[in-house]
Amino acid sequence: MSLNHPILARIKSLGMTAYTGGNFNLNVVGIRKKHGTANSFDDALHVLFKDGRGQWRDLWWPITTEPGHHYLMSRDNQLNPAGTAILIPGQYKGAYRIDRHGKSRYEALCQRNGPVSVWRDGNLDEKVDYGHDEQSGYFGINIHAASSSPYRRDQVSDAIGVWSAGCQVFKETLHFREFMKVCRKQRSERGWDSFTYTLLDEW
Repeated sequence: MSLNHPILARIKSLGMTAYTGGNFNLNVVGIRKKHGTANSFDDALHVLFKDGRGQWRDLWWPITTEPGHHYLMSRDNQLNPAGTAILIPGQYKGAYRIDRHGKSRYEALCQRNGPVSVWRDGNLDEKVDYGHDEQSGYFGINIHAASSSPYRRDQVSDAIGVWSAGCQVFKETLHFREFMKVCRKQRSERGWDSFTYTLLDEW
């Protein structure tokens, strides 16, 4: 892998920042699948960085960048009166840090340091609708696992269901733990707890 990696090249072509200086300077990048299947983990999350030897790495895992049917299809379950959140593609510089997620309070990458932008889907059907009712702010669009106890057991989820109301969510708890290990490595090696998340549409 090199600086010509297609994901880094795509980020730069869109006028966004690709982090290339020093080791464990993470590029955390979600890629939303074109024509994806609703309620499925058919997107991907990549982490691109130079390791302790200065060699480029590209780790990636299946995730969802979209909410599940549990929230999309029930007014009672939606967490905002405008509708369920769908993160808008873009780069959210320094918006994330390692913090406690959800009622079970496990460590995840949480939106704590800056706003993000979302669309709101409030028509209560099973389809994820883009482009409606844009909002920017602190909505708790975290990066976490499809589990309430991902550090205690291995779990694989076939459907998004209750696990995402707009968050970026790992299908497998093992993959989530691998991701968090790399995030903690940035924090320990570079001395900061600030992460940029870039969401791209598949191209």
